[in-house]
Amino acid sequence: MKKLTNCRYIAFLVVIVFAFNFVGCKPVDKKNTEGQTVKPLLKKSIEKEVKDVVYPLPTTFELTSMLNRIGADYILGLSNSSENADKYFTEKARALNLGVYSADLSYASTYQRKQETMLFLKASKALIDNLEITSAYNETLVEEVEKNLDDKDQLVKIITNSFYDTYEFLNKNAKGNLSLMVVSGSFIEGLYIATHISENTYSNPEIVKVIFDQKEVLEKLLSVLEPEAKDPNIDSLLVELNGLKLSYDKIVDGSMDEEQLKEITTSVAKLRDAIVQ
Repeated sequence: MKKLTNCRYIAFLVVIVFAFNFVGCKPVDKKNTEGQTVKPLLKKSIEKEVKDVVYPLPTTFELTSMLNRIGADYILGLSNSSENADKYFTEKARALNLGVYSADLSYASTYQRKQETMLFLKASKALIDNLEITSAYNETLVEEVEKNLDDKDQLVKIITNSFYDTYEFLNKNAKGNLSLMVVSGSFIEGLYIATHISENTYSNPEIVKVIFDQKEVLEKLLSVLEPEAKDPNIDSLLVELNGLKLSYDKIVDGSMDEEQLKEITTSVAKLRDAIVQ
């Protein structure tokens, strides 16, 4: 896979860290409570030294789980409306908003918001269908989620599998740059949620730290996008994300003041609004 040669080492390290920190090194159950087989997480490719392609960043479950652990509330209306899914017509808009809805789906399911989980899932599935990501796993995604709404751990596994599966499918079907747009949309929406989850974010140092820690994720995302800058859609994303990076680069010694936080919040909101409009 020549497209991802420059970032294979980064991808390998990031997903290894994600595997150990988020999943806790526990083996994945092969059957759910209904006795049905659940596809194991696609991290087995890592054990084979990333022979194929792997999701290059932690999924937004890591971010939303951190927000949940520090006591941030779920805010209705913060996510992109599920009704917007039908208004995206270009491949770029569909791919970016599939990433957005992936983050919204992580957010809702992390907070065990059943109705919102199903709405964002169906919005995601509509975009998956429009992008013709017809993998066997995605065909049964809605059914699997519906059956596991009360089992948070299993739900996380199923949805995470879907992220990995979609990324892998696009890369194996000569649509690698679309997969990078999905990842970008997910990162942007995740950061948007983090910066808007509180009316007075700066008063909560734990949320501020979560936001600051996304600087490293942003840098890894840029390193994945840069080799594909010849694609005009990727190039425009790079320009916009590098603008966000400039805001992060103003932070000295890991200490973010209120004005710097406001600048990052404004930058990511501008990025996100351009995607979901």
